[in-house]
Amino acid sequence: MGKFRIKTKELRGMSIEELEKTLRELRIKLMGLRYKAKVGLLENPGELRETRRNVARILTVLREKRAGEEKA
Repeated sequence: MGKFRIKTKELRGMSIEELEKTLRELRIKLMGLRYKAKVGLLENPGELRETRRNVARILTVLREKRAGEEKA
């Protein structure tokens, strides 16, 4: 689990553009992992779960940053 995890502290240090780029990359990776899982080629099912959680982390940090911009 630990080797795929992106730390929230790292994400908070990124700009909105960097977060959006990382989010796009992770969503593409997630599509590939889902495909591999469907056809039975996925070697590590934990990677699928952790990628989904990383996407959720990025979306949360993006939402926080955008809400902070609106208040400022």
